[in-house]
Amino acid sequence: MKISEVRTSADAEQFLSLPGKIYMNDPNWIQPLNKDIIQVFDPKQNKFFRHGECTRFLLWSEKGEVIGRIAAFINKRTANKEKQPTGGSGFFECIDDQTAANLLFDAARDWLKARGMEAMDGPINFGERDSWWGLIVEGFSPPPYKMNYNPPYYQSLFENYGFKNYFEQWCYSLKVRSKLQDKFYERHAKLASNPDYRVEHIRKNQLDKYAEDFRIVYNKAWGKHGAGKELESKQVQMFFSKMKPVIDEKLIWYVYHKDEPVAAWINLPDINQIFKLFRGKFGLLEKIRFFFLLRKKVSQKIIGLVFGIVPEHQGKGVDSYMIVEGAKVIQNHTDYLDFEMQWVGDFNPKMVSIAQSLGTYKSRTLVTYRYLFDRNIPFSRHPVL
Repeated sequence: MKISEVRTSADAEQFLSLPGKIYMNDPNWIQPLNKDIIQVFDPKQNKFFRHGECTRFLLWSEKGEVIGRIAAFINKRTANKEKQPTGGSGFFECIDDQTAANLLFDAARDWLKARGMEAMDGPINFGERDSWWGLIVEGFSPPPYKMNYNPPYYQSLFENYGFKNYFEQWCYSLKVRSKLQDKFYERHAKLASNPDYRVEHIRKNQLDKYAEDFRIVYNKAWGKHGAGKELESKQVQMFFSKMKPVIDEKLIWYVYHKDEPVAAWINLPDINQIFKLFRGKFGLLEKIRFFFLLRKKVSQKIIGLVFGIVPEHQGKGVDSYMIVEGAKVIQNHTDYLDFEMQWVGDFNPKMVSIAQSLGTYKSRTLVTYRYLFDRNIPFSRHPVL
């Protein structure tokens, strides 16, 4: 077996096509859109190249076949915020062979070490945490859009190499028409009678306004937590603009206190239920078909992306107020059947409590691993918020 760095368009094509071989007989795998993977490694499309660097490796068998891949990267804005300068590895795919996996991990480690890193996280994204982040260890069902998927044996490949569980990302699911617990309605009633509070769902014809409201909530609720960073207006406007074609107005909710945004709940239809039909392609014909199927409400699953409350209004029942008002509309005026809340970190007990209180069950567990290059340094998990 030998390792080579991706340098040519032919190499890039091998990197892109390998998962099709790994998951050939796995009915739960949904092939990511090729354009979404290509974008990560294109300096013209991925803004993280402005403050970072990235490379990719292929692993070849003695027969000249590609049997593994991995990417290694450094986000210079966050790398030195950890106890040890920490880089990332991701987009790992490999046959069920520990020796093969070790060669890939070694390649990523050595590349990062040569650039001053002392640890690597993986499997993560050379980008935001909302995409391609974590290794699935429980709940191997078809993944939502831009969520990692992997065979169960990957857990052993990572852990046998020496990766440690840095934090877990939990997904919680329920049936859309499940009845909320009585305590939600009791808390809701207190704020519903308070004229200083109001709740409303997003309206596409005022998208810029709601994007800015989300930025305000996010920055107060999340921007200063751990490796989190505050979002800029331009960044959020672009995110909402990209999201606009798939937004269902009844799925995105805000709470205001005296007209100031204090909470946001962002949900989207699970568009991977449509993309699975395209086998990675998204040309003109696929785009036409996508918007046709989107209008037909083919997706019957809601994906919960973000749920945030500004600190000043936490513990006042704002969560119940927003959830009950949203549930009234979603349960009675949409055709969705299932709901899955993504990315609830095990280091965030408040969000775990909210998710569990909805009557959900844990449907999926992903692990973000960390590997310390100096094996004698004590390992610490992500701090609890």
